[in-house]
Amino acid sequence: MGLLLLLFLLLLAPHVRAQSTTATSEAKSLDAILQDYAFRALVKPKTGNIYNATTQLPSNLTGVKVAALRLRSGSLRRRGVPRYNEFEIPKGVVERPYVKRLVLVYQNLGNWSTRYYPLPNYTYLAPVLGLLAYNGSNLSATNLPTLNVNASGDPIKVKFQDVKDPPLGAVARCVWFDLQGSSNFSNVTGGNTCSTSTQGHFSIVVESSLLPPPPPPPVSPAPSVPPPVVLSAQKSSSKVGVVVGSVLGGLGLLVLLCLLVLWVLKYKQNKKIQQMERAADAGEALHMASVGDTKAPAATVTRTQPTLEHEYAP
Repeated sequence: MGLLLLLFLLLLAPHVRAQSTTATSEAKSLDAILQDYAFRALVKPKTGNIYNATTQLPSNLTGVKVAALRLRSGSLRRRGVPRYNEFEIPKGVVERPYVKRLVLVYQNLGNWSTRYYPLPNYTYLAPVLGLLAYNGSNLSATNLPTLNVNASGDPIKVKFQDVKDPPLGAVARCVWFDLQGSSNFSNVTGGNTCSTSTQGHFSIVVESSLLPPPPPPPVSPAPSVPPPVVLSAQKSSSKVGVVVGSVLGGLGLLVLLCLLVLWVLKYKQNKKIQQMERAADAGEALHMASVGDTKAPAATVTRTQPTLEHEYAP
């Protein structure tokens, strides 16, 4: 069993190393991009002024914040920078190699923190903040190498804002990523402060194994079945009354229509009989003659003389 586990770890190691190398390469590319945009904000800069370059970033870096601060090397060593966003830089900070002027580029990766600085088995309680130093002699230069910055006296302090509370029983830790992408852990002081003696990227994390399990999703109650709709007797009787009334009304209308048709036919028949009677009254009256016990009309005059039909005329 132990031999199989060792073999599995040996096979897994190249894959993990490749992922780490890819993340480090992408982080360095991001540093170069942010350095370019930070230097663009330094138009006729004044020494010691902070120049915000966030608005110049492309839309695919939404959520990232970047700023630039140009200083003289001697001024940084003698005075430090009491407040540079979340960073407090004490006196005695020197850079290697030496340059006359340097630019401190501030980064806040926001929701891109886990994308460029993945940390297995840990959960971020604050965004990753970066502080990198570059040679400030040529403000139009790109892809500049970073300077090595070291605090010879008091450490550089990083006071995070909007730090999430660690879960009950978990201990928050500071994490520092050096320029090679290696992570180093230290204790958090004051609930939101980390200390460092050099530049790099910083955040506050907690072990994922110490996080409480997420609460189970709420069980939605079963949908209640609505009771069947029961028609009241009043509604039912009213519907029946409407139907019966409609039927009776239709029958009554049909009867009236039939009576009207019969009356019209009867009227026409009576009219015809009256016309025939008037026509009869207007004709010539016939003489009545007795034939046995029966009286019958008889013509007194022959209107048309009969003519014998033969071949010879008289």
